[in-house]
Amino acid sequence: MQYRQLGQRGPKVSTIGFGSWAIGGINWGPTDDEESKQALHAALDAGVTLIDTADNYGYGHSEELIEQVLRERCGQGDAIVATKAGTDFYYAKTSEDVGYGPMRQNMDRDYIIFAVEQSLKRLKVDCLDVLQLHSPDTDKLRRDDPWEALALLKQQGKIRHAGLSVQSFRNTEQSFVLDDHGDLIDVLQIRYNLLERDAEEVLFPKAIAKGVGILVRIPLLFGFLTGKFGPESRFGDDDHRRFNLAPEKLEGYLARIARLKPLFDRYPDQTMGQVALRYAITHPACTLAIPGAKRPDQVRGNVAASDFGPLTADDIALVNEIDPIG
Repeated sequence: MQYRQLGQRGPKVSTIGFGSWAIGGINWGPTDDEESKQALHAALDAGVTLIDTADNYGYGHSEELIEQVLRERCGQGDAIVATKAGTDFYYAKTSEDVGYGPMRQNMDRDYIIFAVEQSLKRLKVDCLDVLQLHSPDTDKLRRDDPWEALALLKQQGKIRHAGLSVQSFRNTEQSFVLDDHGDLIDVLQIRYNLLERDAEEVLFPKAIAKGVGILVRIPLLFGFLTGKFGPESRFGDDDHRRFNLAPEKLEGYLARIARLKPLFDRYPDQTMGQVALRYAITHPACTLAIPGAKRPDQVRGNVAASDFGPLTADDIALVNEIDPIG
């Protein structure tokens, strides 16, 4: 496992992390809690040091499983938990006997503070390692509320590092937050992968200049870049990929990835997913990638990409020649 500094102010972390949306048990099809915990253990055993989650993943269940695993390992140790707040799933719950209802985006100052308190309880810690605003709309980032909440939570010692999970990835119009709040933000989480590379043009250079670390989310494009999906792939009702990898999207993705075959052919000893993960940690702005996993074997395949290291400059030139940005 290779390690890097997360920006200028963040901790040293493994270049491959663990994305825990799927283990929350919602939106990714069937899951098994014991298998999910085994996957977390496998990641930590392999040297993974950053686990990314969010309070709304499984209505808090992802955070609960992470707490259980860290407790089983007799403490947090070197593990860094990066969670998120801003997707409000509390407001629709009317009693203990009624399940949570539809979620809504909420970046109000008091709500962010309230949500952090709930995450602290679920994770059973006094301070969150990293708190990220959860993919807010651009207009909400122009308000003072979320930034006041982050500043206060840092001042109170409730969070060590503040961040933003950037929602917009095509035109990077949310990169203005680095100009306005660069001293407060330590971490950005960006959607970035072999087929979605727009962040390279504006956001990444600005993050480097501001000393902000980048967590790469969706580095495998919801599993598409592992090569296991084809034109006939379909997903169940409780699986967001029913929409995010709908047939019309798959058709375009498949055509583009076919053009990139010369890249994968350079590494016959590696899986398609490992090459894709190596791409996600090659740009100097990108500290680590956080692929999701539900099973230990998926984890072991993901973490092996770190051992192979970044792609070469010649590889990157090939990608840009075959499939130019824009």
